[in-house]
Amino acid sequence: MTDTTDNQQRQGETITLYEAIGGDTAVRALTHRFYVLMDTLPEAARCRAIHPPDLSGSEEKLYEYLTGWLGGPPLYTEKRGHPMLRRRHFVAPIGPAERDEWLLCFIRALEETVPSEGLRAIILEPVTRLAHHMQNQE
Repeated sequence: MTDTTDNQQRQGETITLYEAIGGDTAVRALTHRFYVLMDTLPEAARCRAIHPPDLSGSEEKLYEYLTGWLGGPPLYTEKRGHPMLRRRHFVAPIGPAERDEWLLCFIRALEETVPSEGLRAIILEPVTRLAHHMQNQE
């Protein structure tokens, strides 16, 4: 955690991950960088192939989901209802390669947009579990 986060906790304040990483601006930067990487990295080609040609809708959905998941406004649920992520992704064949390529893009985007190593670690552990949960192909 950052010194600022430690100081806020010592003062009896609790902040969300959303606030700790920089709020809306940070989540927008993270999701945008994630989709730029997915769209341009040759090593993410299989993951990219299971997405629509225009990634803007996917980017907006991930932004909305992460905003709420990180403790910000529940944008995704307000617009779309319960995420039901695994169910919504069943239409896409997600095997180990697609899962790992998705994680590669997410990790790189996280490293590039969230300066705090401690906050990145807190975010990455459950995101990695989620990525494994989304796999629906061997």
